[in-house]
Amino acid sequence: MVARVVVYGVGPIGQLITRAAFERGFDIVGAIDVDPQKVGRDLGEVIGLGKTLGIRVESDADKVLRDTKPDIVLHSTGSFFDRVYPQIMKAIRAGADVLSTCETLAWPWYRYPDLAELVDNYARSREVTVLGAGVNPGFVFDVLPAVLSVTLTRLDKITVIRSLDASKRRYSFQKKIGLGMTPSQFAEALSKGEITAHVGFAESVLLLASIIGLRLDRVEESQEALIAERHYETQYFKVEPGQVKGVVGHGSGFIGGREVIRVELRACVGCEDFEEVRLEGEPSITWRSTGTLGDPATAAVIVNLIPRVLSARPGLITLKDLVNYSYFTL
Repeated sequence: MVARVVVYGVGPIGQLITRAAFERGFDIVGAIDVDPQKVGRDLGEVIGLGKTLGIRVESDADKVLRDTKPDIVLHSTGSFFDRVYPQIMKAIRAGADVLSTCETLAWPWYRYPDLAELVDNYARSREVTVLGAGVNPGFVFDVLPAVLSVTLTRLDKITVIRSLDASKRRYSFQKKIGLGMTPSQFAEALSKGEITAHVGFAESVLLLASIIGLRLDRVEESQEALIAERHYETQYFKVEPGQVKGVVGHGSGFIGGREVIRVELRACVGCEDFEEVRLEGEPSITWRSTGTLGDPATAAVIVNLIPRVLSARPGLITLKDLVNYSYFTL
């Protein structure tokens, strides 16, 4: 039987997810969004499908979920679990599994242990599954190095570096990394939550550690602005010398004062597109790619995980529950 899908959030990522789900043959039965420019319009029109689907985008989530009775909700409305928690609870209440791009849901016990317990208990009681996934967290910084580690007999340290050219990314991405701001504006906006840059360094570190069985003593994360040395221009922003051209950040996991996991992101105008995974141990290996396209890859991850989530155990799970091919520490 083809799964019945409701799309919760039809912003840039939600639109890609919807199109991918439609093209893969899933039965899309409803769409939810609060944007007045989308509400009331046909979903096919909103996602640029070139034809109507007979499904209107609606703002009343409870009504959509009650009327459509989906098997699974594909959720993409925000990065922070505490803000999207009510939306996830609505889907659980309706008896639907939830597959979300919310970055902090990838390992929710780090920032929101109480909410994680509430969602886990409620999902179990309703016999549904909730999972946070995507590209970062959910693939490049965590699942990918975990799978690559299966070729080592001894693992000492994992380093993952992701570099991407921000000028090729959508407007909202360029905005959230502070393009064109002064360094002081960037620092203030980041501290106030007006911009987020990358969300999920710690979540990736903890997810990776959990998959391979590392018991970390502590985790740290930080990010700072990269400053332009000359004029840059993207489709959306002009960046002058001395202004922000991007961001660099990292997350680290430590055991006994020794850094055993480090994930780094460099996103700036003109940065090279690549990913590199370094595994130190026996044998040591380095894996490098020409770069994963984040937005379409996120949509692909979500859609490809639908069958796995539908068959997973009830409760709040992580990708650790689905990935069973890696190095493992006893």
